Amino acid sequence: MSLNIQHLESEIIDQYLYDENTTRPWIIGFSGGKDSTMLLQVVWNALKKIEPILLTRKIYVVCNDTLVENPRIVKFIYTTLKKIQKAANLNDFPLIVEQTIPRIDDSFWVRLVGLGYPAPNRIHRWCTERLKINPTSRLIKEKINENGEAIILLGTRSAESTNRAASIKKHERKGERLRNHQFPRAFVYAPIKDVETNEVWQYLNQVPPPWGGTHKELVTLYRNANAGDCPLVIDNTTPSCGQSRFGCWVCTVVNKDKSMEGLIGNGEDWMLPLAEIRNFLIETRDSPDKYRQKERRDGSYHIDKWGPYNFETRVDILTRILKAQKEVQKTEDIELITHQEMVLIQYYWFRDMYFKPKVSDIYNKIFKTKIDMSKQEEKIKEESELLRKSCKDEPKDVELIQDLLALQKTKTLMMRKRGLLDDFENRLEQFIEESKK
Repeated sequence: MSLNIQHLESEIIDQYLYDENTTRPWIIGFSGGKDSTMLLQVVWNALKKIEPILLTRKIYVVCNDTLVENPRIVKFIYTTLKKIQKAANLNDFPLIVEQTIPRIDDSFWVRLVGLGYPAPNRIHRWCTERLKINPTSRLIKEKINENGEAIILLGTRSAESTNRAASIKKHERKGERLRNHQFPRAFVYAPIKDVETNEVWQYLNQVPPPWGGTHKELVTLYRNANAGDCPLVIDNTTPSCGQSRFGCWVCTVVNKDKSMEGLIGNGEDWMLPLAEIRNFLIETRDSPDKYRQKERRDGSYHIDKWGPYNFETRVDILTRILKAQKEVQKTEDIELITHQEMVLIQYYWFRDMYFKPKVSDIYNKIFKTKIDMSKQEEKIKEESELLRKSCKDEPKDVELIQDLLALQKTKTLMMRKRGLLDDFENRLEQFIEESKK
């Protein structure tokens, strides 16, 4: 192997042991792809060479799930994460797996179907911040607050792209391994930044993972999908995961999802309904006059701008999702949209005065069930009508109060109230700033 692994491991050991701050934890970004897998494996093998008594620093392996990731990749990653945590526990290795997901009110389907957000494009990538950056940022900030500082280890490599190389060079300090990050008291460490792509594959093919098994399934996934991994996204400098990268199956930032096409072409026929939904989302994005309303959510009109999806489009998209879910579940144990998301979607539909058809009606028709949400639906409907009457002199207050109610409902659906006060305060601050304009 041309890559000097011994030197790489020595650098990692040196950074771990002789860091000026021995209490700040390491947060390792893990996406399940080739680069983050090599990063975790090299770090793990390096730290195994340190005396156990010196392994006092907390190590977190952080993996973000947008809830609309390619289902085949999700299954593989979840299995891998279980192996990683199990092996760490059995070997008394100080490693904890942490998974982040978007808040339910920020989920892709709640925003797109519930609120009518149009499918993302290159200019308006509203999904990246809500599905990727915010969930991971919250966890990183939490660890920083607990420990004072943190070091974020990423599998970014200069050879991956010109933009990535420029970003690494811009932020690193000459002669030092760490580079500043946008979070106060956080630093980024990219141990494999100088490793070439062929060296990554050479390493993974020759060195088995310390958590057991082989990298055969990983290699097969790449071969079948002709893909690259989507790195952990912690800021806006990370490029889109479109083209041939593993990422969200609903991604409309690019015209073709080569990884999904590759998997379908290699026998994953059950993904065809997913590809059809994605193609339909592209159609809705490119034909606003057919699928969107002119009035914006704040009630304003702009000659050259469109508002959210009209109600018919939202109903159409939800219907397609549920039909696809029913078809896919004939062979795969996969949930495309959750019950909690559907409840919140119904809340937003009633909030926007859309009362027919109801989410439960659509679900029951497709799955031949008799789910009864009438009591909850009538309660939400009454609340919406009463609120509009009460705030007739201050119509702007309606949206604020509705947003606060939605936040409370979100916490109820998630069975916990943690962070509710912070969410309220953030929304009130946003309302005050908007009122000043």
